[in-house]
Amino acid sequence: MSTPRGIRNCNPLNIRRNSTQWQGLRSEQTDSAFFQFISMPYGYRAAIRTLVTYYNKYGIKTIRGIISRWAPPSENHTEEYINVVAERTGFSSDEEIDICNADDMIAIVAAMSFVENGVVADKSEIHQGYLLAFAS
Repeated sequence: MSTPRGIRNCNPLNIRRNSTQWQGLRSEQTDSAFFQFISMPYGYRAAIRTLVTYYNKYGIKTIRGIISRWAPPSENHTEEYINVVAERTGFSSDEEIDICNADDMIAIVAAMSFVENGVVADKSEIHQGYLLAFAS
């Protein structure tokens, strides 16, 4: 079995390439579709910063809202994604969550990483990404 793309790229939530100049990007980006980071914590940092933007800028406060924006139905099985994340976190899909709570954020990102890659995430790497996301 080959290593999932998100793991190979140290981009566990498969953030598509765009104009954002994330911290921790590899100097050479060889994947034409997805960012490649120097380590998993930097990939998680980018994902967490994106989810915080969803919360602060767009008022997205539920798993359904997060996943519907992250993985739109035009490209994904969004309802299945929502259900897996809700089940793995213990949150209702429509429950308002505090995305800035470290434990909640880590649980949500771990569940999303599982959906994206099919393997259980290392929560210590997500925690490192969380700390990087909120470092000044």
